[in-house]
Amino acid sequence: SKSMKQVIRKNEFKVTFNQNFEAVISNCKTIKRNGQGGTWITDEMQEAYIKLHKLGIAQSVEVWKHYDGAHCDKELVGGLYGIDLGTVFCGESMFSYVSNASKIGFISFIQNSNYKLVDCQVHTDYLESLGAEHISRSSFMEVLQELKH
Repeated sequence: SKSMKQVIRKNEFKVTFNQNFEAVISNCKTIKRNGQGGTWITDEMQEAYIKLHKLGIAQSVEVWKHYDGAHCDKELVGGLYGIDLGTVFCGESMFSYVSNASKIGFISFIQNSNYKLVDCQVHTDYLESLGAEHISRSSFMEVLQELKH
């Protein structure tokens, strides 16, 4: 969108990849979400994803706040993580403490990847604003079959 292009041009954020997976999943687990009474990320799941990250299967995107053009590596303001299946990325969760931070992370991640499909799992207006489309399970399975070949 035009508004996101403006946010990107302002250069208020720095995006890194796989630099602090544990902080990303921890923030995804603990951030308060409207309409949700808690988190689906249990301690056991968190430990499993950290192990997957150490094996190179789970990936993270970190979004840091810039101050006066200088990188402030102590303020993680957004991020996301998921599973890398080669040509498919399965997004698991994202968080944002600053407006547009997770959007910047997602956009940067997609622009710097070679994925043919990103599985967002749950359709939301937020993800649709980033270009996501809802597809049926059968269509999803067809795309996965095509990507196998």
